[in-house]
Amino acid sequence: MTTGLPAAHPPLRWLRAVDHPELMATGTHAALLGWAAVQPEVADAVAVAEIDPDLADTAALTAAYALPPGASANCVLVAGRRAGEERVAAAVVLATTRADVNTAVKRLLDVRKASFLPTDRATAESGMEYGGITPVGLPETWRVLVDSRVVAVDAVGGPGQHPAVVVGSGIRGSKLSLPGALLGHLPGAEVVEDLAVG
Repeated sequence: MTTGLPAAHPPLRWLRAVDHPELMATGTHAALLGWAAVQPEVADAVAVAEIDPDLADTAALTAAYALPPGASANCVLVAGRRAGEERVAAAVVLATTRADVNTAVKRLLDVRKASFLPTDRATAESGMEYGGITPVGLPETWRVLVDSRVVAVDAVGGPGQHPAVVVGSGIRGSKLSLPGALLGHLPGAEVVEDLAVG
């Protein structure tokens, strides 16, 4: 008899991300090593776990691995033009919200119109897989905007609470986990109030 619910999966097995380059995009692992060289606590604070790549999307991941809905953050790529110059940014927001592209992101990029980067460009230029794009290891010319609610996630305590934010790893077959406050200190990251709505 089928219930229509996703099959239960074993709990995620979190490992030190710096030790497992095979579980993330090449650029993501290189950026992680560079970040850890500047902030040594990164080596122990950032973890990686292998997942079923078919469950990379947040709703499926949350259901299959029993993660709290507010523990995951999405990284979306947005672009706009000003005086012929293209400006690209990654917006990192909690999965329970959505990036305010038409107001907040557009204002921060100082462009007339902002829109999501097409999938083929997003994957080719980031060197990451669709569904696994992460703020760790993006091109240095792109801005990384992090909603302040993401940074506050590790301030949530209590039994059963997930103490960190789950983000992509650059591939669909794994996820990274790190304290929200640490994500706010990712090199180049800008913490923004009200970057997301909902």
